[in-house]
Amino acid sequence: MPQLADTLNIDNLNLRSGAGTRFDAELRIEPLQAAGQKYHVVGCRVDARVDVSRTSSGYAFKLRFEAELEGPCMRCLADARPLIEVEAREVEQPGEAEDFHSPYFEDGVLELAGWARDALVLALPPRLLCRDDCRGLCSVCGVSLNDADPTEHRHESDIDPRWAKLGELKLE
Repeated sequence: MPQLADTLNIDNLNLRSGAGTRFDAELRIEPLQAAGQKYHVVGCRVDARVDVSRTSSGYAFKLRFEAELEGPCMRCLADARPLIEVEAREVEQPGEAEDFHSPYFEDGVLELAGWARDALVLALPPRLLCRDDCRGLCSVCGVSLNDADPTEHRHESDIDPRWAKLGELKLE
């Protein structure tokens, strides 16, 4: 069973150069906003796998998990529960020529909860939908087009007067 953890003290792992370890952790993920809407992880926690590798001058980190989000569909506003797969990497390699610093690693401690939340945000699809073929809302009356019968859902529309003259064209 994964252990609930928000941080990981890397110094306590006592890894030698070239060595690595893997462990499972349960991470809390705070709610997030996308397109002005609030989304939260179902259960507010995810089971994650964390890999830590010691390099000659620092560390390499890998984080993997799946998160089921809950919030409104971006097309029809119905409940959406997309499953997001996350894989993220960070490097902490202080050096003389080039420095690579992870914003989640400081004083020997890896901040897992913040890294997981940021990695989840970066893994989000462009649109969070209730289903892949969501048809959205009718632009005239606002009814969900997923529930409306396309043969019955129609609106009488007035022709824009700027285009009315085109109706008089006779094409042969």
